[in-house]
Amino acid sequence: MTYHPKSEFLVSDATGFALADCPTRVDIYADKSAAKDVIKDNAKAIAPLAHQLYGEANRSMLIVLQGMDTSGKDGTTSAIFHRTPPLNVNVAAFKAPSKIELSHDFLWRIHNVCPRKGQITVFNRSHYEDVLVVKVREFASAKTIEERYAQINDFERMLTETGMTVLKFMLHISKETQGERLQDRLDVPRKRWKFNPGDLEDRKLWPDFMDAYETMVQRTSTDHAPWYVIPSDSRSTRGAIISGIVRETLEKMAPEYPDPGYRPGDFVID
Repeated sequence: MTYHPKSEFLVSDATGFALADCPTRVDIYADKSAAKDVIKDNAKAIAPLAHQLYGEANRSMLIVLQGMDTSGKDGTTSAIFHRTPPLNVNVAAFKAPSKIELSHDFLWRIHNVCPRKGQITVFNRSHYEDVLVVKVREFASAKTIEERYAQINDFERMLTETGMTVLKFMLHISKETQGERLQDRLDVPRKRWKFNPGDLEDRKLWPDFMDAYETMVQRTSTDHAPWYVIPSDSRSTRGAIISGIVRETLEKMAPEYPDPGYRPGDFVID
C-alpha cells in the first residue's frame, strides 16, 4: 500500500515554523525493503501520469530539491522517475552563476529553465541558493537578501497562476549523517568524483546554514507553493515519502490525453 504522508511533512504554519521541531529520521515503514517497495509502486504509477501530462500539454510541474551537500538530490530524482521515460522530464542543476547570469537579476537563469507546458522539471538546488549560501557567505547585502524572499514568492505565484504546479522539498539531514556520507565519498573509489573540499567549508558553518534554511521556510512557504521538510537521513524513506507526494499530486491533477477529434473511418490510409 502506498503511503501518502503529505500533511505530516507539509509546512502549513510558516510563521510558527522551527527547523528544530523537524526530525531527520522517521520510522514510518517496516524496514528498508518496505520503503523500496513503496518507491517502486509510486514510480510505476508516476510514469503514465507524466506521459498524460505531456500529451495534455496544458500544465507543467516544477519540483524543487533543496538541501545540504549529500542530502540526496540525485537519488531522490532517480527514486521518483526511474520508471518514467525521459520524454518530458528534465533536470536543471544550479552551481555558481556565470558572469552572464550575474549580469541579470538572480531569477533570470531560473525562469529560463522552468518547465514548458507538458513538461516536468526537477531543480537540483535552485533559486533558493540566493537566500542560503549567498546569505551565509555574505555574497550580498542583508537588504538584498531580505528583498529576495518577497521576489521569490511573487515569482512562484506567477508560475502557479500560469499553469505550473510547484512542489518544494527541503531534504533535511543531520550533521552526523552528512559526515558519514562525506567520508563515504572519500572511502569508496567510485564516489570520489563527488567529493568537493568546499563542502567541508560549508560544513563548518552548519549552524548558520540551518538558521538560513529555517528563515527560508518561514518566509517562502506559501499557499501557492508550500515547503515540505523531508527527513532524509534514510535514503529509502526519503524516496518513498517524496515519490508518494509527487504521485498524489499528479493523481489530483488528473492529466488526460486530448481528443484530437479524429475517428476510425475519417481517413483512408493506403
